[in-house]
Amino acid sequence: MSENCKTIHEIFNSIERHSFSFDENEIPENGIYILFETGERAHGNLDRIIRIGTHTGQKQLRSRLKQHFLNENKDRSIFRKNIGRAILNKAGDDYLPIWELDLTTKENKEKYSAIIDRDKQKSIENEITKIMNQNFTFSVIKVEDKESRLNLESKLISTVSSCKECFPSNNWLGSFSTKDKIKESGLWLVNELYKEPLNDSDIEKINAIISR
Repeated sequence: MSENCKTIHEIFNSIERHSFSFDENEIPENGIYILFETGERAHGNLDRIIRIGTHTGQKQLRSRLKQHFLNENKDRSIFRKNIGRAILNKAGDDYLPIWELDLTTKENKEKYSAIIDRDKQKSIENEITKIMNQNFTFSVIKVEDKESRLNLESKLISTVSSCKECFPSNNWLGSFSTKDKIKESGLWLVNELYKEPLNDSDIEKINAIISR
């Protein structure tokens, strides 16, 4: 388990890295992204993987990345919502229960309009974007088939979450998450943890994808 985790860290540390002012023409339309965070290290001196993600609709990787990292709307990105939760919880901010509200629908926007502080919401979103721009980078691999994408994403997440040699730093923002799974796994994720890990054949597939 730990050996395969070290291997995928070596692989994804070695390929092209993007920041969040990325050129979408450099990103495949279909694939998996692997996220890194400043100050997080694993397996010696490698940047630690702190999130793995993909998309379900075809040709949606670029738009999914924009939802997470560029569009300031936490109700369209659970990743942004989780970072906001950690920011507010760390600060002991009593706005946290309001941040939890889903304002996607018109009904909810009207229902909660009296308690939503628009300036506060915008300030939190701005802080999330700032943190992402300063601290996060990502690598991507191209995987065209939806079933293959989802299967590989799940195995990658399970491999990293089950590794006994990957630990968050003492200053990791995720340690202030309100979600136990994030704090326990050291990943900005709550799904696909501790399931079926990568096997040697999967590692060969990843290497084959990268070498194309």
